[in-house]
Amino acid sequence: MTTFVPRAPYTKEELAQLYPQELELQLVQVLLRHGERSPVSPRFQNTGLRPYWPYCARQFSSVVMATTSNWDDLKYRRRLETFGLDDGPVIASGPDGEFDGICQPGQLTNKGRETTLALGQRLRHLYVDQLHFMPKLISDSDMIYLRATPMPRALESVQQAFYGFYPPSARTADFPAPTIITRTPADETLFPNDGNCRRFAHLSRAFANRAAEHWNETEDVQYLSKLFTKWMPGNQPVAVDSHPRLSGIMDTINATDAHGPKTKLPKEFYDPRARAIIDKIGVEEWFEGYKESVEYRMLGIGGLMGDITSRMASSIERNGNDGLVEVGGNDGDLGRGRGGETDIKLALSGCHDTTLAACLTSLGAFEGEKWPPFTSHIAFELFRNKVATSATQRLSDAPASAGTLDGSHEKPQSWWASLFSSKKSPNVPSEPEGIARKPLVELTPEQRNEMKDYYVRIRYNDKIMQVPGCKPEGKHLDGDTTFCTLEAFKGIVDKFTPKNWKHACASNVDAPSFPKEIERAGYE
Repeated sequence: MTTFVPRAPYTKEELAQLYPQELELQLVQVLLRHGERSPVSPRFQNTGLRPYWPYCARQFSSVVMATTSNWDDLKYRRRLETFGLDDGPVIASGPDGEFDGICQPGQLTNKGRETTLALGQRLRHLYVDQLHFMPKLISDSDMIYLRATPMPRALESVQQAFYGFYPPSARTADFPAPTIITRTPADETLFPNDGNCRRFAHLSRAFANRAAEHWNETEDVQYLSKLFTKWMPGNQPVAVDSHPRLSGIMDTINATDAHGPKTKLPKEFYDPRARAIIDKIGVEEWFEGYKESVEYRMLGIGGLMGDITSRMASSIERNGNDGLVEVGGNDGDLGRGRGGETDIKLALSGCHDTTLAACLTSLGAFEGEKWPPFTSHIAFELFRNKVATSATQRLSDAPASAGTLDGSHEKPQSWWASLFSSKKSPNVPSEPEGIARKPLVELTPEQRNEMKDYYVRIRYNDKIMQVPGCKPEGKHLDGDTTFCTLEAFKGIVDKFTPKNWKHACASNVDAPSFPKEIERAGYE
């Protein structure tokens, strides 16, 4: 399966079971794989597959300076130029001679835009229409954290998802442009960054080589060779590390399968047994390291998972200091927090298949799963047990409590504002305050107590996932092991959250690649 086929919306009975009345949703963080795209590299042109696909946007818009103080939008059409037979320039064309809408390698296609738009609409139906967690109408995006990797397809996918979640009809007329966070490639942790992390590149190559040694001479790979060798360069046999690699073959199969008949491979590439073999080997080659090695988890996805748990911890600290943020409800309020300031309630991050599988595997929650289809998503949901903390809630609702309109105390800095300010020099990161970025073992008993009655639940493509380290007594909600206590969840993630990712990436480059014994994922 290359295109994710969503299930029907949750029924009332399912919602009642999935979202118990005693739990109140506090924060939702969604990682979404980009939508359908063209192959990242042209392959198998000897089958008649054209290198240029006519499935992408026909019109673009760029910001231009109209005068020294005014900006405007310039709309334009883009056409691709390539080499002709005599090395002269020619305009690239699609299977039927199309010149417009031609895709760059790895570009989000129109179908990818459709599916990510639909994902945003499904998330709106759940979190706005059904759960009333987010407001129906917003006047700004201050309570929403939007981020994407440097890949255009990831940025465009999160834009489409946001548009589906909050279309123009759900935004006020004076709605300002939303902020989307990006990073330079050297700082990117929203996907396993082997291009800028030398040690991780070393580890990933070692696990890839091990997969090749394990699989290349097997009956499964020989079966693939019988099907594909005639289409391989030089009629070479298929191998995990052939040229193209087996993962590259999978990339072209999945991309072609997701699109129209003009860009299909010969039928043997879609053989069900072959695809099952390719998927099985691909998952092992790319993600087995996260199951076996703490260092692999730390360098590959630990920074992102640390960010996710940090936002959870920051959320509960804000709730403890200035009460809950009033967001949405049946009356469709605009969702402003007390004191006129808003807190992050929803995070949407545009990323990749390797991001999603790495996160779930590092938590021990990807066992038996296949390669993530296009437009897959993970939702990390933070809950508060409102019954257990009702006394605290009554205090936070008192008229003169800190952070209310009547309060006289200074309001704590919001998590969003903390991105832009520091008590030190703007270029010098301040030391972490509170529990957000501190490991569990360094917290005081009082700080640990702040996490009491908070729970984390993971949904992957609308399926509830189980973190194995949350199964023991005392580490989950009574009666449901999929609701992990925040303390237990943070303890698991702390094990592979880097203290200094860049330093770790440059360290121990030539050290042994594999741990002496398997370091199980998903446990404290």
